[in-house]
Amino acid sequence: MLLGPLLEIEHIIPEAKGGGSDEENLFLACPRCNSHKSDRVEAIDPESMVSVDLFNPRIDFWNEHFEWTEAGTIIQGTTPKGRATVAALNMNHPAVVAARHLWVKAAWHPPTD
Repeated sequence: MLLGPLLEIEHIIPEAKGGGSDEENLFLACPRCNSHKSDRVEAIDPESMVSVDLFNPRIDFWNEHFEWTEAGTIIQGTTPKGRATVAALNMNHPAVVAARHLWVKAAWHPPTD
């Protein structure tokens, strides 16, 4: 049973903040992360308590800001931007972590690239 769309189009710079719908400002996101992001472009790094830009998948490199822990089920931010993004988007919600456990068992996860 499909519970909803797997991915949706996300505006990196939200339209409410002046972002357009051109390809350079669009990316695919899971609905849960995208709803947590809302119209934000920055968030607080929970370690330093400083406001930083959120991860931008068009210009930032995933492996420079995140790593997989707990056998590939938890995303851990390794930089202020990574930590702020994980916290703001609630990337380790229990339902998502439970799904990742299943993906690991099926050898679909974590990604190797």
